Amino acid sequence: MSPAASAVVALDGLQVAPLQGAAPVLHGIDLQVTAGEQVAVIGASGSGKTTLLLALAGMLRPSGGRLVLFGQEPWTLCTAARQRLRQRTLLAPQVPPLPPRQRVVTAVLAARLPQMSLWSSLRTLWSPRIADAARVQQALVALDLPDKLWLRVDRLSGGERQRVGLARLLVADAALWLVDEPLSALDPARAELVMRQLTEAARADGRTLLCSLHQVDVARRCFPRTVALREGRVVYDGPSHGLDDARLHALYGGA
Repeated sequence: MSPAASAVVALDGLQVAPLQGAAPVLHGIDLQVTAGEQVAVIGASGSGKTTLLLALAGMLRPSGGRLVLFGQEPWTLCTAARQRLRQRTLLAPQVPPLPPRQRVVTAVLAARLPQMSLWSSLRTLWSPRIADAARVQQALVALDLPDKLWLRVDRLSGGERQRVGLARLLVADAALWLVDEPLSALDPARAELVMRQLTEAARADGRTLLCSLHQVDVARRCFPRTVALREGRVVYDGPSHGLDDARLHALYGGA
């Protein structure tokens, strides 16, 4: 079996435009990520980090090149098969889409709904089982939210909402975690806690983790591998410790 066939993510010349007919944001991306890898994605604002994660989550259709997830090309599949493939992936956006009047326990359990039947989904949203609530509570404790289980989302601060969105990763069964700027609303101490919990949980369960970051020091400290984007192109893909000052100056243009 070739490396591309065994990769969780395999991109060959990927191009992505946010709107049909618009200029591509990603240009000729070649990338392979194997099962269990943890990869930081860095780059200046507008470099294409979020677009890359959205494409991997199946939310943006490639305008060129090839995108393969778990050995399958999502956009060659029928709608039902593509949806089943998407269930193996979970995107944690920078601003999680949490309904304001929903309880935290329900908002977190929403990550498990794609794997449930319609009846189980309705029951979970209306009255979570004790075992499910306990699983959510364990995730909340790990992210320093021990007393938020039954609180409404609109009672949370911005940083708390961001961590509730990340708690979804810890309760879901997804094999590929796509995490977009998870530290933007967090103080340094909680940012350190969140990165430690996410990387340790992914490692323990064999999840594959791609995480976009603005904090280069976090990428170098917490991730074995870093992919750097500039103007929609990969300009570095290698060990995080290889990101020396000269490369960073070239990447960010002295900013």
